[in-house]
Amino acid sequence: MTQNPFDALGGGGFDMNALLQQAQQMQEQLQDAQQRLAETVVDGTVAGGAVTAKVNGVGELVGIEIKAGGFDGSDPDDLADLADMIVAAYRDAKAQADALAGEALGPLAGGAEGMPGMPKLGF
Repeated sequence: MTQNPFDALGGGGFDMNALLQQAQQMQEQLQDAQQRLAETVVDGTVAGGAVTAKVNGVGELVGIEIKAGGFDGSDPDDLADLADMIVAAYRDAKAQADALAGEALGPLAGGAEGMPGMPKLGF
């Protein structure tokens, strides 16, 4: 059998230049989206704002805010609670950052639509 598999694409041929140009455009869009995510900051808060974690859109912790007067630095239990709240605030912010990244990168990284026949990237 000598049938050309690209005949089904129409036009009797395969335009490699168009495919490369499309790939380059997708790469540029992906880089732009990643840059915007790195510049976006989301907040995760716990205990009515006693602790706030700031995370950028790519999941990097960029800040922690602790409300004054809420914790006794000499009480080991208070310090343990504070540590737990910092972790919880980070997790809240990270979940928001992951959702934001999924929205921004999903279509570019093989999300719901993706490119037919291409593997999906795990973002």
